[in-house]
Amino acid sequence: MSKDFTGWHEQKSNIHENKIRLHFHERDVWFTSVGANIGFEQDGKGEEFLRPIVILKKFNNETLWGITLTSKTKTGEYYFSFKHDIDRVSTANLSQLRLIDSKRLKYQIGSMCEDDFAELKKRVVDLVN
Repeated sequence: MSKDFTGWHEQKSNIHENKIRLHFHERDVWFTSVGANIGFEQDGKGEEFLRPIVILKKFNNETLWGITLTSKTKTGEYYFSFKHDIDRVSTANLSQLRLIDSKRLKYQIGSMCEDDFAELKKRVVDLVN
């Protein structure tokens, strides 16, 4: 499968030079410009290379840890499914945890409930232990 690395490079340059940082919180679910990535790393889709993420940890107004999401239901130790918004189910791919600059955030689409977020954090900690 061919990937549009050139298109992503143009988009990434524009984000770096022109994008303002948006206000965000832990537990938020955002569409984020994650780009065209290598191998099994999850790619963004469309012209803006967007993919939903959940914000696991806010370090400051510039950086965060995010986990990419999929609408496909997946099970196993590397996945955590939860509902947000009006019955929208997403699955967090725990192995895709990454540092993200807040300039990549495009728009918020929801947030996790506190109980699901606590379980997500527990699952991430268990994964690295």
